[in-house]
Amino acid sequence: MNTMLWKGDIPAGFNITVFKPKGMTNHQRCWNFSEIVNKHLSKTNFDLIIGFNKMHGLDIYYAADPCFKARVYESGSKIKKLLPRYRTYIALEKEVFDKKSNTKIMLISEIEKPKYIRYYGTQSSRFHILPPYISKDRIIRDENHNIRKKICNKLEIDFNHFLLLTVGSSFKTKGLDRSLRAIAALPENLKNKTILLIIGDDNSSPFIKLAKKLNIDSRIIFLGGREDVPEFMAASDLLLHPAYTENTGTVLIEAMAAGLPVIATEICGYSFHIRKADAGLLIPSPFKQHDFNNMLSYMMTSDYKQKWKENGLRYISRNDFFSMPEKAADIIEKYAEQKRNIGT
Repeated sequence: MNTMLWKGDIPAGFNITVFKPKGMTNHQRCWNFSEIVNKHLSKTNFDLIIGFNKMHGLDIYYAADPCFKARVYESGSKIKKLLPRYRTYIALEKEVFDKKSNTKIMLISEIEKPKYIRYYGTQSSRFHILPPYISKDRIIRDENHNIRKKICNKLEIDFNHFLLLTVGSSFKTKGLDRSLRAIAALPENLKNKTILLIIGDDNSSPFIKLAKKLNIDSRIIFLGGREDVPEFMAASDLLLHPAYTENTGTVLIEAMAAGLPVIATEICGYSFHIRKADAGLLIPSPFKQHDFNNMLSYMMTSDYKQKWKENGLRYISRNDFFSMPEKAADIIEKYAEQKRNIGT
């Protein structure tokens, strides 16, 4: 495995090579990394080359990121198209998705597929759609009541307060500012009984400043990055995910698995699962803060909360959200075998 950064222990059987590409900017380092790795890999005959970055020479690309070209073109900015950053990322994206490329694509967000076909002419047959994935250890077996009591005691908050939850680093992208404004707009009697729990690693300073400006700083708690997210989901009343952009949104699936109703922007790749399950509400596009404010207030006071919870749990139990690694492995083995047969 070749990477620009590795954190944590190295799994048994893995050979990790860390490259430190030169460059003053991220896009320069990405381009140089692609060239260094391509040169390094050319010295050995590997069964298959799989990449998580858009780069040269891949047999399979795991597409976790949205189509960069579509995002730039659809932003309407003519200046961006002239910048070196744009040209570099487009060139790397083209290496994978161009119709002349043979790279197979494991796609985790089906809404991105027509964008790649539109902008690069990528053949539909090269895409392999992977289902959303959550680990079975995200399913909490304990009674939600017990978990909520434990967390409320630990955080010294009223058990009967309405607990809102937001999960994810990159607070700006996930729409934390939108959530703060929606809480500030709640009726006073409801706002005073509401706590927003914020999980994720990011700079909280600008959002603390905004919360103070909105006079709701006593209504929010930053918890940092945590491993016990499922427990907080089980203890909370509603997940807020008004993201500005979201290729997938696995947190939406995890919320349903915890029986946690969801309010999210419909632009999230996995938002359609919330609609199909009837496990919450989706904020329509284009986003309007007023819409979000009204929807939040409605969900918090609705008698339908228990139904959203039950619908989410039922949807998870009836659909496949656990086999993505096995399906990805099947795709990898299939093309490794094909490549070996071509080489013999």
